[in-house]
Amino acid sequence: MLTLFLAPGSSSMAAHIALHEVGADFTTRQVSLAGRETRAPEFLALNPAGQVPLLLTPEGPLTEVAAILFWLARRHPEAELLPEGLMAEARAISWMSFLAATVHPARRQGLEHARGIWAQAEARLGSAPYALGAAYSIADIHLFRLFWRFRGGASLEPGEFPRTHRPSRPRDAARRRAARAAGGGGDGV
Repeated sequence: MLTLFLAPGSSSMAAHIALHEVGADFTTRQVSLAGRETRAPEFLALNPAGQVPLLLTPEGPLTEVAAILFWLARRHPEAELLPEGLMAEARAISWMSFLAATVHPARRQGLEHARGIWAQAEARLGSAPYALGAAYSIADIHLFRLFWRFRGGASLEPGEFPRTHRPSRPRDAARRRAARAAGGGGDGV
């Protein structure tokens, strides 16, 4: 059994979506960032960085969105969240690195900078329906989470970056399962 430590509105949303996408047997433990629960000695023993997401696996704790998504995709190849082949995996890592190192911190550098970064994401997508081409992948899950989180704060509307918004939506079934599991009605995450 897997256990995902998560906090509402955080990067743990991507891991939560991916767990539903792969159909994994898992439980969640919600932690309060405001209450500093990730700074408790018990949590720091699992993740010294004191951050979510944290996924407890049979092999030990796993942290960082990109690593968790990659691990889930490799552990559950039947979910088809990672195209096969060395180049396909390298492109997935390229997208995940871009999202973590460039897109994620963009909002802290001002609205114009953030818009420029989202324009880069738009250009990277090109005419492909998804980040890695023809198939939905872990990169799309991560992209969705970032767009969902930042569109309001950065005044990004779906019509402003249509290619970035459209392909990054989680598949409907997984989105409804994640919303129900989070206490929502199933219409969104």
